[in-house]
Amino acid sequence: MNSIEEARNNYLLIDNILSKYARKSLDYHRIKEEQSDIRTPFARDADRIIHALSYTRYIDKTQVYSFKENDHISKRIVHVQFVSKIARTIGRSLRLNTDLIEAIALGHDIGHTPLGHFGESVLNEISLRELNETFAHNIQSVRHYMYVENNGKGLNLSIEVLDGIMCHNGEIVENIYKPEEKDTNEVLREFNNSYKDLKSESKHSPMTLEGCVVRISDVIAYVGRDIEDSINLGLFKREDIPKEISDVLGTSNREIINTITTDIIENSLDKPYIKMSEKVFNALFKLKKFNYDNIYSKSMSEKDMEYYRNGMNIVYKKYLEDLEHNNKDSLIYQIFLNKQVEEYIKNTSNKRKVIDFIAGMTDEMLKENILKSL
Repeated sequence: MNSIEEARNNYLLIDNILSKYARKSLDYHRIKEEQSDIRTPFARDADRIIHALSYTRYIDKTQVYSFKENDHISKRIVHVQFVSKIARTIGRSLRLNTDLIEAIALGHDIGHTPLGHFGESVLNEISLRELNETFAHNIQSVRHYMYVENNGKGLNLSIEVLDGIMCHNGEIVENIYKPEEKDTNEVLREFNNSYKDLKSESKHSPMTLEGCVVRISDVIAYVGRDIEDSINLGLFKREDIPKEISDVLGTSNREIINTITTDIIENSLDKPYIKMSEKVFNALFKLKKFNYDNIYSKSMSEKDMEYYRNGMNIVYKKYLEDLEHNNKDSLIYQIFLNKQVEEYIKNTSNKRKVIDFIAGMTDEMLKENILKSL
């Protein structure tokens, strides 16, 4: 055995101690087969995600609050790192595949638009009007890694990672998460159907227990941190959190993460599902509602929402006109389409190209484009 083979075997040793419910490193599927290297396939996926150009743009994308003059307010990059860390803590405790967990966690929000969930809702309005298709950040994340990233060649991520990203929906909180049995065709069917029937398709669970861990870790990562950001901005005080919640979960991000994470580990060890106790689940459910009423519904003023809704529509129309008139001086050609492979150019409608371009923008880039277009 040469040193490369030995190193690869060292990578695979972790599989010997994984739970029987874990996804083993070599039990993976790709649409395009490729030669292996030292890393496990899922570790390779995580590396591809973190080295992709789109990963860098996480740093300037909204988590909840946009354009705040406070360097300590979370951006999307902080959120995905929190999700990865929390999910790997749970996964290691349950003897799951942490390479798979890391890849799903790091890539799960790449399809998020500028201006966070508000920007997503506007791009959904545009997509429904222009293409009669829904837009959702989790579906865009899968599309991005399959058809947009790497100059349109995609990253050829494993189906297990793409499925975990697609099914990470942190808006739906449950006290038990069970993986669904799927093959490659079923995952691709769910993906394609999501453009027409997002409500039904969003109910699907990931195909792996690792994907289930990321799904609940997404919630754990944002509920407490969003509270810290809001207190930092002076929007409410820590003691405003209802006692029925704080008595169970605590009031700080540290306490909330520790309580929920420990509870999940205690209720999920050597089980084919991820579970919270009823007490912790009920408190988390109430905390999410508290956050919605006091944070998410107030994160942007009505005036700002109107401005950015109009602005995003104007930017969309401008770039669509540039494509229709073949304006090669336009930014959409200069920094996007001129670098895409012919397959992307031929197989993508002009309307979809503009939506892909806007979805990939940072907050500042959108803001600058709106100012130039008005």
